[in-house]
Amino acid sequence: MIASEFDERPRFHNEPAFPAMQTQPDPAGSTSEWQRQDFDFELPPELIAQHPPAQRGDSRLLVLHNADGKLQDRRFRDLPELLQPGDLMVFNDTRVIPARLFGRKASGGRIELLVERVLDLQRALVHLRASKPPQIGAHLQFDAGFAATVLARHDDLFEICVDSDQPLSALLEQHGQLPLPPYITRAPTAEDRDRYQTVYARQPGAVAAPTAGLHFDQALLERIAAQGVQRAFITLHVGAGTFRPVRVERLADHVMHAERIEVGPETCQQIRATRARGGRVIAVGTTVVRALETATGEDGVPQPWCGETRIFIRPGYRFRGVDALITNFHLPESTLLMLVAAFAGHAEIMAAYRHAVEQRYRFFSYGDAMFLTRRSVP
Repeated sequence: MIASEFDERPRFHNEPAFPAMQTQPDPAGSTSEWQRQDFDFELPPELIAQHPPAQRGDSRLLVLHNADGKLQDRRFRDLPELLQPGDLMVFNDTRVIPARLFGRKASGGRIELLVERVLDLQRALVHLRASKPPQIGAHLQFDAGFAATVLARHDDLFEICVDSDQPLSALLEQHGQLPLPPYITRAPTAEDRDRYQTVYARQPGAVAAPTAGLHFDQALLERIAAQGVQRAFITLHVGAGTFRPVRVERLADHVMHAERIEVGPETCQQIRATRARGGRVIAVGTTVVRALETATGEDGVPQPWCGETRIFIRPGYRFRGVDALITNFHLPESTLLMLVAAFAGHAEIMAAYRHAVEQRYRFFSYGDAMFLTRRSVP
């Protein structure tokens, strides 16, 4: 298991003009027999991609169609051949912010801060790494030259207020470091500022990229649109909860992290129109799956949604809102691997991962991708 250096984190969020916040329960159903080790696999460390490919779209694409269970080794630029006129692709338009800062406590001890949610112009909820946790009222001095005060503690998170004439969001853009995932073992570079960001990112707030979208460049998006495939967006500001390890043995005992999502009226209308014409809803990434499944009722009809979800999708879950999925390869024993196993079948996914290892696919954020069609559940 590859664990995150930080555990669960809340989301940076700009309040939209959508309905009031709601909280989605976990409708996974009877899945109590699944164990964490059912989702383990051997991954040679050298297959963990440390850098993006030379160009977006240069990655490989492993295709698993559940109609026949066969695997196809393709290139990501072949994706348009897998799409049909009338399909709807749904993307997550979150934008990664440079959320990491470094500094010192008044005692001189070094600190590392990761902003999770900006509360207003000066305040934020953050993770703080230090030799000893700071006390309420403690002053923090950052290497960039500004200071902050610790106002409160909320479980693992600290509420701070920066002492600056500039908004915190501006300070992060000027002085913050991009928070690459913990399994990328190098420091972020100028290249990462561009490549660890989708070309359609527009809503700032994520501390981790929706990595399935990193493969798309503008030319590929235009090719897809030209063949009659439509495009819609949701927003889910990805945080460290996406890397949070499952520490219990029985999946039914796992407490899922909360994620903040926005599914707007226009996207819901596009989905309803797609269903009416017989098209497929294709999620670009597991974050889109979580958002759409949260917003879709038992009747299969999506409704606008703004709020938090703790939906834990694992084998046994009946999908209502997604027909096909584009996704990267995920960590062993992770909730994201459990999600794709629920979507395409546990045996099929674990066989596909063994094939990917044998064929030397690149794994995780800067790695290769999969195209999955939904498994039919009797």
